[in-house]
Formats: sequence, structure tokens, C-alpha cells
Amino acid sequence: MAAFRCSVGVLVVANEPFEHPLLSVRERTTLLVSVLIISICAITYELIIATFSSYLLGDSITQFSFTIGLFLFAMGLGSLLSRRITANELRWFVLVEIIIGLIGGCSALLLYAVFATTDLYYYTVMITIILIIGLCSGLEIPLLTRVVASRTALSKALADVLSMDYLGALIASLAFPILLLPLLGVTLTAFLTGLFNVAIAGLNLFQFRAWISIDWTRRLWAATITAALIMVAGFFFSASITDFFEQQLYEDHVIYRQQSAYQRIVITRNDQDIRLFINGDLQFSSRDEYRYHELLVHPVMSAARSHERVAVLGGGDGLVVRELLKYDDIQEIVLVDLDPAITDLALDFPLLRELNDSALDDPRVRIINQDAYKFILEGSDLFEVIIIDLPDPNNESLSKLYSEQFYRLLHKRLTPDGAFVTQATSPYFAREAFWCIAATVETSGFHMLPLHTYVPSFGEWGFVIGAPNRPPDVKIISGVSLRYLTADLLKAALYFDPDTARIPVDVNTLDNPVLMRYYERGWRYWD
Repeated sequence: MAAFRCSVGVLVVANEPFEHPLLSVRERTTLLVSVLIISICAITYELIIATFSSYLLGDSITQFSFTIGLFLFAMGLGSLLSRRITANELRWFVLVEIIIGLIGGCSALLLYAVFATTDLYYYTVMITIILIIGLCSGLEIPLLTRVVASRTALSKALADVLSMDYLGALIASLAFPILLLPLLGVTLTAFLTGLFNVAIAGLNLFQFRAWISIDWTRRLWAATITAALIMVAGFFFSASITDFFEQQLYEDHVIYRQQSAYQRIVITRNDQDIRLFINGDLQFSSRDEYRYHELLVHPVMSAARSHERVAVLGGGDGLVVRELLKYDDIQEIVLVDLDPAITDLALDFPLLRELNDSALDDPRVRIINQDAYKFILEGSDLFEVIIIDLPDPNNESLSKLYSEQFYRLLHKRLTPDGAFVTQATSPYFAREAFWCIAATVETSGFHMLPLHTYVPSFGEWGFVIGAPNRPPDVKIISGVSLRYLTADLLKAALYFDPDTARIPVDVNTLDNPVLMRYYERGWRYWD
């Protein structure tokens, strides 16, 4: 039986209005708050997918550009599609929110599962998720704008809706890196965001229940409650599921995992082999790390005339500091690592403390959790030796620490008789990248000396020493306890065979970060 109700002079038949009733203050507030929340959710989904893909695939510029571009394209399609919805806007809006909540909330876990089991279809799934979320997001604002405009002029409705939309974008952009990512991680953030979308669906379904037919109201409430239960279950049980899929990414047993404000930290163990991974990239294996660290530290120490003050950029695991503490003449070691989670691990995690011989407890060590570029740029203290033990330059934030501008800044922080060294990726697997680093050091006004050695966990690995006023003269310093490095090995480290010999490359600068492209091209060839 048809039901008839008059609301502000508008005739409603069977709970379906012939035209939208005028909005009350509460209804208009509900819609504007909905715009704010859905904007926060949309930007958060973009950041989740781009961040997650950066962790798994590297090259954050490509991942963020690809995600944002495809998302905006899909939103445009959604806006065009909204023209085909000529009635029942609120019913469609509630349905769209449920879909976004389900797909967006499960997005990180789904991407993780696909990558952990097979990376062949990762981009296919990623693109599908972006298109669905973007398409639905493109529908949201036009639908709500029409409803808000039913009471006020279109220009005022657009101003109100867009102001809330932009405010939501700002909130999401700040909240994701400062609060959500460090506190919850990617997967939990996705489920929490999905729950907000579903909550908006429920809020509007309750507030505007008179605008939607009884049959559709029942269906939408059932879908809303089901989606909410899935989000809540995902939030509380995703850690176990994520741990399962994360374990598939590593050959050895995962014994520690943490999402810091800057990166994903994982430690694995296989018998006596302890391995540290950052964003999926191996940082060291306890079986052979001494080969890497001895060649990184001891040749540059012999190239400097004195060692009173040493700066270590990166190396928050304490293994470089362990090697430096073999020199009695060192008075201070300043360890600069951006992420306090890494230096805290080196101080507190028993297996890592054992590996670094509790080096960071030494009173000569001062820890500064700061960006290395900022530390070099803003400081004034001079050092006899600077050791750069940073991850490979696979994104723009790391590439700047291998740039001409950065190396020129090092001149101001080195004593005239000092020297610095940087790890420089593999001269075999990433030959262009290695020689790009070497050429950049040389162009920056340093006398440059390249070295390399074989580290089983990494393969052939390279280092570059720079000295401001004279060619570096490297040797084995007597009285220093070493496990691997000998005079013969040091001599061999200076020789580059035809497969690793120098090739012409461009210099890496802030304006033209060619190093990142060299690096990706080199390692992609061997994948």
C-alpha cells in the first residue's frame, strides 16, 4: 500500500520523494561532515596504496605518481558516470560508501597477499583497486553536491562541499605520516579507514531513512552491518594474517617486525644467521656482515691522518660503530640515523646487541636521530672521518644523499687531512649506479678511490672513498683486530675487471637524480 507523507510541502509516495525535501540544519550538517570524512578516506587510500607499493616495489616517485594519476583519472570517470544517476542520490551514495569501505579497507591486505604469493599479478590487482576506489570517489562529491544544492544556491553548495573536501585532504595528508602510519601501520590504517566509510554510510542511512524506500533501507542496512563487521574483524585479526603473508616473503623465520614512522623493519633468523631487512631490502646477514663493514670502515680510517672525531651517517644497527671502537685514538663517534626505531633496536634487541658488541653503549658514542642531509647542512663541527652507511639509492630521499650537492657539503664538515667513504651498491649488478656515485664524488672536488669486495649475501659490493686535498692512500693499520681484511685483499679490492671497470655515466644531482634510474635499470636486469 502506498504511503503518503508531506514534508515541507513536498509529496512523498512510498517513501520515495518526487524531489528532494528541503534540508534541515541537522541534515545539511550530516552531509557536510560526510564530505569531510569521505575526503579524508579517499586521500588515505591513495597514500596507503602508494606507500605500500613503494615498500614492496621501490621507486617511490613512480609508485606515488602512478597511484595519484590513475586515481584522479578514475575519479573523473566517476564524475561523468554520476550524470547517469538522475534520482535517489542518497541511496546511491550509501551504496557507494559501502563499496569503497569494503574495497579500500581490504586493499592493503589484498595487495600483501598477492605480492607474497605471486608478484605476477600485483599491478593488475593494484590497478583494479585504484580504479574501483577512484571511480566510486568520483561519484561521491557530485551526488552530495546535488543534495546540498536542494536547499541553497548551487554556488554556495559547491563552496561548502569543496571547502570540506579540501579540508579533508589536508587532514589526511597530515594524519597519515604523523599518526596513522607509525601507530597502526598500513594494513590497520586501511581497515580503520574502511570502517569510517561504512560509518558514513550508516549515518546517512539513519539520517535520511525517510528519503529511501523501505526495501532499499533494509538491504542497505544489511550491507552496512556486514561491511562494518568485516572491517572490525579485519582490524583485530589482520596482524595475524599479515604476519602469515609477510613470512612468505622471507626464507627464514621472522622473529621481529615493526612499522616505524619511516620504514618497515623485519629481523629474521635461521639457526645462527640473523638478517635485518628494511622495506624488504636486506641490510646485513650476520654470517658475512664483517666482510662488508671491515672494507667500509678500515681503508678510510687509514686514509685519514687522525681519527679523533668520526661521524657515521646511517649505520644505526651499530655494526660500523663496533668496528670504529677498535681504534683507541677515537674521542667521539657521532651516529646520525633518521629512524630512532633502528638505534633503539641496536641498543635493546638482544641479538643485535650481541652482534654489535653493545657498541652504542660506549660513552664515546653520541646518537642523533636526524636526516643525514640536514645534519651535514646545518652543522658546523668538523670530523676527521665521515662514514656513510645508508641504504641503496632506490628513492629520491636516499638519492639526494648520493648527490653532488651533498658531497660538496661534506667538504665543510671534513678536516683538511680527513676522508669520507660511502657504500656504493654493486659494481657488477648495478654497474652504472656504482660509477655514477664514483663520478659524482670526483666531480664534487674530492680525490676519489673506488673499492669492492665479495659479500656472499649481497654479491660483489662497492665502496667509494673521497679525500679533499690528496689521493686516498689506503693500507692495513697494524694493531687492529680484523676477521677478513688483509693487505692482499685490500690490494685486490682496488682492481676492477672488465665486467666492473669504469664506464661513462652522468653525475647525480638534486635537479637530475640519474642515479635512481641507473640503480633501478641495473637491478631490474638481474631480477
